[in-house]
Amino acid sequence: MSSMFLSPAEILEKRRNQRNALIACFLGWSLDAFDFFVVVMVLTEIAKDFNRSNADIALTLSVTLAFRPVGAFVFGLMADRYGRRVPLMVDVVFYSVIEIASGFAPNYTTFLILRALFGIGMGGEWGVGASLAMEAVPPRWRGILSGVLQEGYAVGYLLASCAYFFVLPHFGWRAMFLSAGCRPCWPGSSGAR
Repeated sequence: MSSMFLSPAEILEKRRNQRNALIACFLGWSLDAFDFFVVVMVLTEIAKDFNRSNADIALTLSVTLAFRPVGAFVFGLMADRYGRRVPLMVDVVFYSVIEIASGFAPNYTTFLILRALFGIGMGGEWGVGASLAMEAVPPRWRGILSGVLQEGYAVGYLLASCAYFFVLPHFGWRAMFLSAGCRPCWPGSSGAR
């Protein structure tokens, strides 16, 4: 429906939904990146704790990235069938649970499996989140806002750096995963499918 036929209240509601979708997807991508970069930053600490080499822990990063296409496919199918919001919320909850579980991993094998599962969540977040956000915003703003959305990854790296500085020295590497995994499930009331 054209905005010239909407009431002022409907226009405000539409803009609020657009803003909420963009913010939710930006934050989801930021926290997704946060978790990925936590492993990069605490690789040596994890290796010492599991009595493994740095190369073994670096393999978990490769496994995470290798499983991203699986998540993109699975959550993309869900988003096409059920709309964007619910699969995105399921994805954020999924990778948050995996994040917390990573902090409790008792051994290397468990950690490796959890990182593969996280890769599935990571792959699902970007595709579904970007689709939700871009469907919600006006077409004339999609170019610039897709760039802003992509910067969520850099924000995630910055947050991981801050956690490395403030959390790691006092609480250890496991606390970094626990702090990142304790997040709300956004995409509230976005009007986008």
